[in-house]
Amino acid sequence: MSQSSKEKDPAWQYGERTNEKNINVVCKFCNKITTGGIYRFKYHLIGGDRNVTSCPKCPPEVREEIKNFVEKKKEQKNQMVHQPMVANLDDDDDDDDIEELSLPTKRGRDGSSHGSSTKGPMDCYFSKKPGAKGGGKDVQKIAKDILRDRAVRAFARWVYDAGLPFNCVNYDTFGDFIEAVGQYGPGMKPPTYHEIRGPYLNKEVEETNKIVEEHKVVWNKYGCSIMMDKWTARTGKMIINVLVNSPRGSLFLESIDASDSSTDHIKMFTLFQNTIEKIGPSKVVQVVTDNASENKKAGGMIEGAYKNVYWTPCAAHCINLMFGDIFREKPFSTVFGQGVRLHSYISQRPLLLNMMRRFTMQKNLVKPGKTRFATAFLTLHSIHCQKNNLRKMVTSEEWSKSKFAKESAGKEVARIILSYSFWNNVLHALKIGGPLVKVLRLVDGEQKPSMGYLYEAMDRAKETIQASFSDEQKYAKVFQIIDARWDEQLHRPLHAAGLILNSSLFYEQHEKNSLAKEVWTGFHQVVIKLNPDEDLQEKIVDQLAIYKAAEGLFKLRLAIKQRTTKSPGDQVFLYFIALTSMYSLYLLTLEHFF
Repeated sequence: MSQSSKEKDPAWQYGERTNEKNINVVCKFCNKITTGGIYRFKYHLIGGDRNVTSCPKCPPEVREEIKNFVEKKKEQKNQMVHQPMVANLDDDDDDDDIEELSLPTKRGRDGSSHGSSTKGPMDCYFSKKPGAKGGGKDVQKIAKDILRDRAVRAFARWVYDAGLPFNCVNYDTFGDFIEAVGQYGPGMKPPTYHEIRGPYLNKEVEETNKIVEEHKVVWNKYGCSIMMDKWTARTGKMIINVLVNSPRGSLFLESIDASDSSTDHIKMFTLFQNTIEKIGPSKVVQVVTDNASENKKAGGMIEGAYKNVYWTPCAAHCINLMFGDIFREKPFSTVFGQGVRLHSYISQRPLLLNMMRRFTMQKNLVKPGKTRFATAFLTLHSIHCQKNNLRKMVTSEEWSKSKFAKESAGKEVARIILSYSFWNNVLHALKIGGPLVKVLRLVDGEQKPSMGYLYEAMDRAKETIQASFSDEQKYAKVFQIIDARWDEQLHRPLHAAGLILNSSLFYEQHEKNSLAKEVWTGFHQVVIKLNPDEDLQEKIVDQLAIYKAAEGLFKLRLAIKQRTTKSPGDQVFLYFIALTSMYSLYLLTLEHFF
């Protein structure tokens, strides 16, 4: 024991060592000898430890002093666990609290001693390499790796026992949990069943309610969009998830069993109306649903009942319907059917599936997408990528000797794979579907608000399709399908306003004078519908002139550069904030990204 440690520990004022090894301590109050060093002697003075006899003569003020000292040291050690380097720990009283391991001094060939004969508890697990310098950092890293491996293994075993999905570790809150446990340190008592289902569940409900209130503040200020997501449960029930979106983000509101009302436009109107009233009519910008006929009728009724609310069909659903219409036309319906038969025949026969994988370098033909028709397109793309390998398979000796080559269905699959017309039609379908899939990914993604990009994305998709063919007849029918769906369902004033307020696209098209009259008409319709105050309408129109002419902050070099390098959401706080009315309109339209 070092003299400095003895001076720092107040317990030595009330006890004396009985031998050189610092194992036994005699109490000055009751003369009882305590084994185990100064650590156990402290609890002799404090009392309350069933493994150590309490001192009957210890004064209360001494007991309180030693108790405070022990608690302070525990708190310091808990904090020291989180310091990045083990060597930095300040263990002033380690030689007092832990019995030292006095080991024989090691000597090299020349008889000189190497290192200290006293080792700490971690040194018992690691041997220092002869002649190694600065080995402390290596030992610390190894120790950290071992401790982490032990912790991860224990956690993984719990995941397996509880039957939790492996992707539970991808949740952001999981990192918070690990950090909180690490900050507590060793010896944390696990939460009980009662704690999880009772008080802490109530606390989480309170926290969730606080988040809801934060969203409501944004709804009051900038408005919100109501989303109705319809899906069918395994039981056959039709469920509608109701979500509310705003610049603050999306918030799940409720789930409704709509099995009896999903095909009745009157009942759907009542559902829309009840949700709007629950949030507040003045706060709702639009109601977004799929394109079912009952929703379309109910949406029209909503626009009639609420002058400031739009009904907007889901853009992703509209594009999916475009795919459906296209795949019903020849040659797309033919090639789609052939692709389905080809894939079904191979995938339903394990021996043939393994044969195919040997030829395709373990590649599969199915590429799942978010929708049925997107999956069909991606599967055709995968089949096209394996064109040469599939041809090699059906012309190989292994195929000719197999039973599949003798089956009528197998012969049909071979004819499809070797058919030039099939591959030409696959390429035709890919040239049509590729640009539309890009639009689908844009509107169905969550990386950025798509409201201000939809007009431009559809125009570019059509331009790409047109550039892929030299014969207009190959895409004329497709354009009729796209235009019909666009004019009937996707051509909305909010999308037009989104294009105007998206500076990354607006200035380029404005300079080319390529903005259609319908875009400006849609913009002014939004101004009037979302801002019933005529004074505010005039302010927005006046500020639009500043925006169009790129005056004020909009003419700064940085602003011009960020038109294409920054998303509209990043630009708005720098430039639209100068135009208060335009900024409000921006948040009412462009930030609602459906």
